[in-house]
Amino acid sequence: MLGRVREFLQSHPVDGRRICVGLSGGLDSVVLLHLLKELRDALGFSLSAVHVHHGLSPNAEIWADFCARRCAEWGVPLALARVRIAPGDPRGIEAAARAARYQAYARQDCDAIALAHHRDDQAETLVLQLLRGAGSKGLAAMPAERGLADGAIRLLRPLLESDRAELRAYAEAHGLSHIEDESNRQTRHARNYLRHEVLPVIERHFPAYRDTLSRAARHFADCDQVMQDMAALDAAEAMVDGCLRVPALAALSPPRARNLLRHFLALHAWPIPPVRWLEEALSQLLRARPDAAVRLALAGRELARYRDRVYVLEPLPALAEAEWAWHGEPVLALNGLGSLAFTEVRGEGLSAACLADAAVAVRAYPGAGRLRPDCRRPRRSVKNLLQESAVPPWRRQRLPALYRGRQLLWLAGIGVDCDCQAGADEPGWLIFWHPPGASAS
Repeated sequence: MLGRVREFLQSHPVDGRRICVGLSGGLDSVVLLHLLKELRDALGFSLSAVHVHHGLSPNAEIWADFCARRCAEWGVPLALARVRIAPGDPRGIEAAARAARYQAYARQDCDAIALAHHRDDQAETLVLQLLRGAGSKGLAAMPAERGLADGAIRLLRPLLESDRAELRAYAEAHGLSHIEDESNRQTRHARNYLRHEVLPVIERHFPAYRDTLSRAARHFADCDQVMQDMAALDAAEAMVDGCLRVPALAALSPPRARNLLRHFLALHAWPIPPVRWLEEALSQLLRARPDAAVRLALAGRELARYRDRVYVLEPLPALAEAEWAWHGEPVLALNGLGSLAFTEVRGEGLSAACLADAAVAVRAYPGAGRLRPDCRRPRRSVKNLLQESAVPPWRRQRLPALYRGRQLLWLAGIGVDCDCQAGADEPGWLIFWHPPGASAS
């Protein structure tokens, strides 16, 4: 097993060479810590550990003390991460605890987190995902390596080619003590039920099921990678300005269209949607009339179609202010609307004379009013001007508008009203809007 872990680390090099073990104190993580302790000098990496204290068990303090003693004995620095699981978390205790652990891992000062998942865990994960009806990503189960914390930390699983029996034999051979989590025997948890009730029955008829399911997980991982590559190629043709073009989506076969839509949502950090939601979303997006208002909610966000493009809508915070006064400063910060930059020019933009001796204010566009940005055409409703400019309805209420008293002088994305446009060689102001999150450079 030591040689297997050595080969794993040599084939998965860690930049910075600081490896931190996720140490629960159980058999698996104690064995992994011992293996890495034995290899750290020979392979030249620094070793530490982190114990996540969930506070869910009456023995949690005992486990933390055990991990501290073990790390002190082996000369391994230990970080204790206390996390809180909210009662009644809708994800369930297991999922909430797992999410808290990974958040704690992401905060560690290291280059890689090493976890002790092994071949039995891999088999259990694949069966669970099958029973949940997961797609290829879920059925790929646990990868040997992946990014954590936006890729800044690598997550490694050096024991995926070893099974639980091998780990137990290693612990016995090296006299390694460990702690037992009493919840591991509670079969009300799905994973424990599989481990104690279902998989032993399967093993009697299919002794090599661990190898078989691990191989199947690798096949699913290959399939998922092919699907990701295909989605990236389709997205290169179908996406523009962060939106998805409906005609390009409609040109694909249904499986390929679903794959692209799933990829599009993932780019916007959406959770993987249920299959039924994805199918219904695709149907509505493709069948809606061009002028229809399609809005689909999921996980506190919305997917919307406007004309021939699909947008992801993030929830918008309430505006802290209703109005901002402008007194000639070059940059006006608009809390919740970004900022406006004003540049002095001559012969174009908003006439400086039009603003003389008048109170000038910026407000969020109220949804009404008339403007004449083109002096060759009559004054028109702003609603029609925004429709012509293909500004989606949900963005219109967040456009900054410049007023002199009650008179609308300028609207972001539309321009300056004809009555206040600077004449030839007349001093004027060019106004540039930088929406929230946009660079003002």
